[in-house]
Amino acid sequence: MDGNSSSGRAPVSRRSFVKGLGAAGAVLPAFTMLPRTSLAVDDQAYASAAIDWKQFAGQATTLAGAIHPWSSAITPLLPDFTKLTGINVVTDFAPETTYLSAIPIRLARGSSTPDVCMFATYGQGISGGWLEPLNAYYSKKSLTDLVWYDERDLLKTARTFSLWPDGERYGFTITSEAMTLFLNSEMLAAKDLPAPQTFDELLATARAVKTDAISGIAMRAQAGGNSTPAAMAFVFSYGGAMIKDNRAAFASPEAIAAVDMYGRLLREAGPIGVGSYEWYQVLDDFLQGRTAMAIDSSNFATDISNPAKSHVAKQAGFAAFPHLPGREPVPFMSHWQACINSKSKNKQAAFLFLLWATSKPTSLRTAAAGLATTRLSAWSSEAFNNAFGRQAAEAALSNLQKADVDRAKAILFHPQSRPIQDVFMIGVNEVVSGVRSAKDAMIAAAEKANAAIRG
Repeated sequence: MDGNSSSGRAPVSRRSFVKGLGAAGAVLPAFTMLPRTSLAVDDQAYASAAIDWKQFAGQATTLAGAIHPWSSAITPLLPDFTKLTGINVVTDFAPETTYLSAIPIRLARGSSTPDVCMFATYGQGISGGWLEPLNAYYSKKSLTDLVWYDERDLLKTARTFSLWPDGERYGFTITSEAMTLFLNSEMLAAKDLPAPQTFDELLATARAVKTDAISGIAMRAQAGGNSTPAAMAFVFSYGGAMIKDNRAAFASPEAIAAVDMYGRLLREAGPIGVGSYEWYQVLDDFLQGRTAMAIDSSNFATDISNPAKSHVAKQAGFAAFPHLPGREPVPFMSHWQACINSKSKNKQAAFLFLLWATSKPTSLRTAAAGLATTRLSAWSSEAFNNAFGRQAAEAALSNLQKADVDRAKAILFHPQSRPIQDVFMIGVNEVVSGVRSAKDAMIAAAEKANAAIRG
């Protein structure tokens, strides 16, 4: 997420930085040409759908999820959904790490609640039979008005992300994020440095701006699967993959080179104790001005650019993910999804809720709160750009459109996704800590991952 100052409105003291940032945070023409969309949302926006919104009045649906920008943005709108449909929504939100550990256990036990849940380990949920197939609901005319819903308005990655190989859908994409480079413009300008574009430039810049009190760059390095996104983006951008032909692929020369660079950046220019860093520490270091650069989710932009939360709001910049010379970057991207519990007793009401929550009019409203939704109309709205920050939105959308959905899905949707990511990140942590070379760590990690795949 991004805010106003992240859009580059704060003055920068060095012309070279401004020039470099403009090049690194290249804006896709397709984005700038999108029509500006009004925020005006009223009952007519929903009444125009050929849907009987009251058909499940009196039912209730339980919504479980992580404490997250999506849950924060959708919660204030739930009374409007109840007014429209007569369906009461009971929320059950928990801290992300707690939630991610608990939800597979609840679903595996066959609990009928929650009815709707934010879900990440798609392959595990589908192979376990925990998630309700949704294609039949989409084709049911009493539930869905596809013309009104307008899937063409969804980002291309969002349209394909939730599709299983057989064409079935098991979830609604609810957010969009890609690994993005965050820059403290004043720190780089003080050294007369432009925004880095290649990985070698990133390393040189991080070294140059590092001091005893400030790290050159912060990224996740904790030895666990929740810390993998930035490291996977390095692997993809070096030409590697996490999974190929149902085998762990991160012992390839490309992946080894990527992890070696990741380790060098954090060993030579990272924060003290970076081996324990999760996204919380990465974000906090940037917010507090303790690091000159960071790479993590584009969704951090609203916090970074919010003066009430950030000490660097006025000097924050957002740019494209780094790349190898002569090659395009391939940032890791993902879409959080919301799914229906296959044991739910209120599946049609749950589907109606998800249709409403991801519709154009609702997305315009959540985008106005700074949520990076899945809809082009919301991304192009003035309210979203004001809340998220225009430069941040441009960088995020650029990174999203350069991402490789298939490579991301190969790891995220694998039934053994979590143990594979766990052993991969344990190896990355060893490289960051200097315990093993990238080659030794990745070969060992791939062997363990393949053992998990074989079962």
